[in-house]
Amino acid sequence: MELKDKLISSFMAFEENIDVHAQLHDIRTAAIKNFELKGFPSRRDEAWKYTSLNSVLKNDFSVFPKHDGQIESAEVRKYFLHEIDTYKVVFVDGIFNSFLSSTTHDGIDVCLMSSALTKPKYKMVIDEYFNKIASNDESLTTLNTAFANEGAYINIPKSKVADKPIEIIYFSTGSEAALMVQPRNLVIVNENSHVQIIERHQSLNENPVLTNSVTEIFAKKRAIVDYYKIQNDNLEASLIDNTYIAQKEQSHVSVHTFSFGGNITRNNLNFYHQGERIDSTLKGITILGDKQHVDHHTLVQHATPNCESHQNYKGIFGGRSTGVFNGKIFVEKEAQKTDAFQQNNNILLGDKSTINAKPQLEIFADDVKCSHGCTIGQLDEKAMFYMQSRGIPQKEAKALLMYAFSNEVIESIKIPELKNRITKIIATKLGVKMGFDL
Repeated sequence: MELKDKLISSFMAFEENIDVHAQLHDIRTAAIKNFELKGFPSRRDEAWKYTSLNSVLKNDFSVFPKHDGQIESAEVRKYFLHEIDTYKVVFVDGIFNSFLSSTTHDGIDVCLMSSALTKPKYKMVIDEYFNKIASNDESLTTLNTAFANEGAYINIPKSKVADKPIEIIYFSTGSEAALMVQPRNLVIVNENSHVQIIERHQSLNENPVLTNSVTEIFAKKRAIVDYYKIQNDNLEASLIDNTYIAQKEQSHVSVHTFSFGGNITRNNLNFYHQGERIDSTLKGITILGDKQHVDHHTLVQHATPNCESHQNYKGIFGGRSTGVFNGKIFVEKEAQKTDAFQQNNNILLGDKSTINAKPQLEIFADDVKCSHGCTIGQLDEKAMFYMQSRGIPQKEAKALLMYAFSNEVIESIKIPELKNRITKIIATKLGVKMGFDL
């Protein structure tokens, strides 16, 4: 049975096994009908022109785990930001793991989506926020909505600063021959509040895993949200990540995406402005080898005046890897005084790697400052020669140039321990030890 047919036939059994009120039932039913109509995206869809899921969908995925995956903390400690104390919401094969987690209801809510979807005390919040900005047209988002049950629920009340970062981590143990999981996250950051969140998906063996994730983030007036995505998975793991962000006036939201591992990774990052003097930051570093494939699709919809957005994506591609960057800035007629910047720079390390870049501006206002640019090239041979003439071996010289190329994004990380971790991952990807303090 094809995966699409398996998912559709499993939907009724899924709903029978969860506690869901009538409104959610209607949302889920509409979503599965949408997916049934559209199916999985293909290269015939313009937005998926450079990314094919055919090789992934050939696997016989289990859509619900039949076994409870068991892991010890010693096995996975290296994947946590253990240098500092954090809240942790941890899932193993799509199921919440209380032993590895550290949640809270003390002043802020850091807990489970399944609780928020089913408990009466959360009903007003779910009615107001759940599925309100997630696309009803994107087929994989609607598939996630149909099966949405588990994930992280984060609610930061008015005028609260989360006292420590929050880690959301999804582990796959390989207890299934092939597993598909569909986490759903909801993040609400109320007026004058601040939170830092780190999200990671990690396979612990080589069995194929397909993750279809959806995150909705609501940043209210003067809220500050720093969101970091670490994508450094095994070569048999594929990730479809749909993130939707609604910002109210004077809010600041930054999303950093670090794509280093996995088979096929697709990031759909969508910002919607709903007030004046909003600041949106989208930054990313991609370092790939082998036959890895990463596709970044970004959208910033400027709908209100006096707002800013800044995009800066760096890519380094070796082996037979493929990168895609499709960034769109949309400025509506009412969005005067918009300041929007988009930059995508790429280095190809050989003649077998590929980058497809399509930066876009769609502007209907006449008093704006918008720019976009894209570069694709190789390492500077003159710089390499200069460094080698000063006694730096070729491998280290090459790594230092690539690190310097990425540094602009690294320097904008606001959690020092995370900055150190990302630097070490980059050094590992480049195959060197950095000869300076991290």
